[in-house]
Amino acid sequence: MKEIEVTVPLGRELDASAARSAAARALGVKSEMVGECRTVRRSIDARKDLLWRYRIEAYRADETPDGGYQVPEYKDVSSAPEVIVIGGGPAGMFAALHLLQCGLKPVILERGKDVHARKRDIAALSTAGIVNPDSNYCFGEGGAGTFSDGKLFTRSSKRGDIREVLHQLVNFGADPSILIDAHPHIGSDRLSSIVENIRKCIVEHGGEYHFNTRVTDIDRLPDGRISVRCAVAGGFTALPQDARTPIADAIGPSQASLGPSPSVRPGAARGPVYPVADACYATGGREFVARKVILATGHSARDIYELFERKGWALEAKGFALGVRAEHPQYLINKIQYHGKYQPFMPTAEYSFVTQIDGRGVFSFCMCPGGVLVPSMTEEGEVVLNGMSNSGRSGKTANSGVVVSIEPEDFPEYMKQGPLGLMQLQREVERTMFRYSGSIKAPAQRMQDFCRKVISRDLPQSTYHPGTVTAPLHELLPEHVAMRLKHAFPQIGNNLMRGYYTNDALLLGVESRTSSPVRIPRDPESLQYASLPGLYPCGEGAGYSGGIVSSALDGIRCAEAVFKSRP
Repeated sequence: MKEIEVTVPLGRELDASAARSAAARALGVKSEMVGECRTVRRSIDARKDLLWRYRIEAYRADETPDGGYQVPEYKDVSSAPEVIVIGGGPAGMFAALHLLQCGLKPVILERGKDVHARKRDIAALSTAGIVNPDSNYCFGEGGAGTFSDGKLFTRSSKRGDIREVLHQLVNFGADPSILIDAHPHIGSDRLSSIVENIRKCIVEHGGEYHFNTRVTDIDRLPDGRISVRCAVAGGFTALPQDARTPIADAIGPSQASLGPSPSVRPGAARGPVYPVADACYATGGREFVARKVILATGHSARDIYELFERKGWALEAKGFALGVRAEHPQYLINKIQYHGKYQPFMPTAEYSFVTQIDGRGVFSFCMCPGGVLVPSMTEEGEVVLNGMSNSGRSGKTANSGVVVSIEPEDFPEYMKQGPLGLMQLQREVERTMFRYSGSIKAPAQRMQDFCRKVISRDLPQSTYHPGTVTAPLHELLPEHVAMRLKHAFPQIGNNLMRGYYTNDALLLGVESRTSSPVRIPRDPESLQYASLPGLYPCGEGAGYSGGIVSSALDGIRCAEAVFKSRP
């Protein structure tokens, strides 16, 4: 096998015959000597001519390629030892899937609702400004990633085997192109069905989902097990069909040992998902008990950090990034990135950049081509924005976070409050935006007006459904952030993307949920929390990832650590 690079004009695909011919030319052999050709990676090269750049593996005609990556089998875990997984976002979902492979039973506690019920709360937030603190763009089945562009940019093998994440996503409904694209994405219109398919797989193999189940306390019992107490609201619990026990008895005592269960064939069904009606799941409290708990609550679960602080458990302040969402006409981004050569058959253009201003990074974050802006607050009295786009990326505007790195030493006055100091800064900026607008309307300013410190007299139309209000963002943002953005936007327009710095671009505040401003420290080898052995802090909420793929990989690492720690 030889790996070679092949280019074709944008608008054409590399078929099998063309790949063999290109491989033969590159290797200096006859076409009949080349057998199977596999695409490993595909990217757009717009530096000069507009090209698809393929990296392919070419095999000899007499060579038998291996079978490629195969998703490991999921085991029947109906009677296996239980592992509690707190949070149903990417880290929690992929931890649960890996537990199935290890023969352990995941019991997922999700404070929000299933993906369908969650959509109703999101609609109420966007149209009426009603914030459900447990069901919104951040909380609910699939986590914050469910309603996003679904970008899968992490490619570093240092975090784990990326193939396990990408192939499982394809297995649950993602387009196979994510396996080869340099900048793969799924799209908000497809993510909800994918996360639902993941849930069904977990339940069909004996795992459990408990929605509307918000953790209120975690403690160690005298026998060494961990107690997780929850506030439970009306909703449904997803259980295998053969586990139709009363809700109060659904989870029995965990077994002391963590041995694997017998293997079953991939996709072997345990029966349909069994929904429990709201009336059967009354509002109240509930306790779950297990010897191992994976904590994957996401970057916005501030109540978990506050719980740990009250208990005197270890926490660390962690740098994060804060700034604005920048919204441009998509045709302008297409023109810039394709050097004026954009044609309708070409993929919608995206962008990314990073620069340094006065010792701190300024960079684009969660760029959404052809996307829309959405309200991502999790508490009343806040304004927080994020972006999302569907798989076709066909909207008329492009949006991206443009954010400034913040480190604990940048705000010593907040660090006097302890490890949650930067979280309080984050919260205060979000509340400042709300106080200015008087609602969840976003304070907004044209880009050049922002840099000139001028309040915009009018604003271009925005995709942010709750609406905008003209505002002095240069004053509402912390000076640490505003000063660096003021210098960055002209620099980006002059040096990186000519045309980007324009008053046709709208800045909206605030983009603040880029990552967690708190880290829950864990042992680098066992991945356990020193303050509570048997608890595995995981994913973005614990401060160990940033994005769908890296969070999923960290979930897999924690699940594997749980498996290896069995007696």
